[in-house]
Amino acid sequence: MNGSNRPVALITGASSGIGAALAREFARHGHDLILSARSIAPMEALAAELRSGGTAVTILAADLAQPGGAAALVEAIGSREIEALVANAGLGAIAPFDRTAPERIGEVMQVNIVALTELTRLLAPGMASRRRGKIMLVASTASFLPLPGMAVYSASKAYVRSFGEALAQELRGSGVTVNVLCPGATATNFFKVAGGENTVMAKHLRHMMSADNVARIGYRGLARGERVTIVGAKNRIFTLIARCTPRFILLPVAARMLAED
Repeated sequence: MNGSNRPVALITGASSGIGAALAREFARHGHDLILSARSIAPMEALAAELRSGGTAVTILAADLAQPGGAAALVEAIGSREIEALVANAGLGAIAPFDRTAPERIGEVMQVNIVALTELTRLLAPGMASRRRGKIMLVASTASFLPLPGMAVYSASKAYVRSFGEALAQELRGSGVTVNVLCPGATATNFFKVAGGENTVMAKHLRHMMSADNVARIGYRGLARGERVTIVGAKNRIFTLIARCTPRFILLPVAARMLAED
């Protein structure tokens, strides 16, 4: 662990995609970093890049899909003060619910809901006692609409958004701010990992936002104290439509987009 006096950000799911981009963004704004994910090698390459710019980086392997993973991660951090928690780790599964392996469903719920909640519960009290801290919970535009074909994933992200908004109100005036980041489709390996490369959406979606842009907008929203940051004008329009359009119209369209092409 580094002895720097710079604020420390813990970023989960930091091996690639939005997590790695957020690590670069926090480093650019003067944070030292604790990076956590299951895969060590990609984080080592990222750490070398960031250290060359003067950022102190600690790498901790953690499998948040396993019960107790969040507690083990916090134990490994020890007494080091965490100024910012970025709960970015997440899993998806694109398939009809009755054809999704029970083990995968359990992992999605464990990472997206249980581990995120446990990490927040373990770290938020210390922030509140110091009267400073920032919490970013990475949800998704999928949190605004039930998605047939991604039923568990969209429900888990709806939990993250609801939890984050409520927590932001609870911690109002404590010196701790909570931001829920809601990116849309992003140019990462999400569809590949989630098993959705052959869906209509994955094959026909064009001009996905880069992870770097998501991270830049997300950090700005966190710094401004926004409770919910929806990334990009198109995604803001989508969430408005999702809120206002009757479900009997939207759900069949969503089901078609997540069906195999």
